[in-house]
Amino acid sequence: MNIALIGASGFIGSVLLKEAVSRQHQVTAFVSHPEKISATIQVAVQATDVQNLPQLTEQLQGFDAVITAFSGHANEDVVGYYVSGIKNIIQAAKNTNAMRLLVVGGAGSLEVAPGMQVMDQPGFPDAYRASAEGARQALSLLREETSLNWTMLCPSGMIEPGQRTNQFRLGKDQLLIASDGKSHISVEDYALAMINELEQPAHAYQRFTVGY
Repeated sequence: MNIALIGASGFIGSVLLKEAVSRQHQVTAFVSHPEKISATIQVAVQATDVQNLPQLTEQLQGFDAVITAFSGHANEDVVGYYVSGIKNIIQAAKNTNAMRLLVVGGAGSLEVAPGMQVMDQPGFPDAYRASAEGARQALSLLREETSLNWTMLCPSGMIEPGQRTNQFRLGKDQLLIASDGKSHISVEDYALAMINELEQPAHAYQRFTVGY
């Protein structure tokens, strides 16, 4: 497939790029700092600004799918910057009649009990609250869409570098807890689950999650 990958130089985006390339997809990496990625026969690199809707719409023309790992972590207004950016990504995907939009979500909006989300629990780290809120608002925006074929994949409570094991579970709206009592996933297995969904769609118009 010919894939647009927004945020391809980030923590998750860079591993998504590696996984997609390993499975012989053609990827155009859209990043704010193109010098961070080397172009290859399978990877084209373009500078982009997700806050510029006309530019983004023009750049996203002609792809089989758009994957966004866009993040607002580095901005002073994390929530405002992220929500503004994801709105533009959604609109650009609609403007270009993108076949699919796959979105990197967050664990904060997953349920730990009926009506109780991870980020609503006492003790949820303040350092992650803004990004979790941005991802929660992004999910609400996506759920309002009826014409755009979207999917959001949320990681488990902890996502960190590890192994590509292909030994994980998929869930829907509830936080997955492993037999060791932890909620975790390697970024490599997260990327594997995302590209699996790209190749074999099973969660159209849905959020799902992955964990051990």
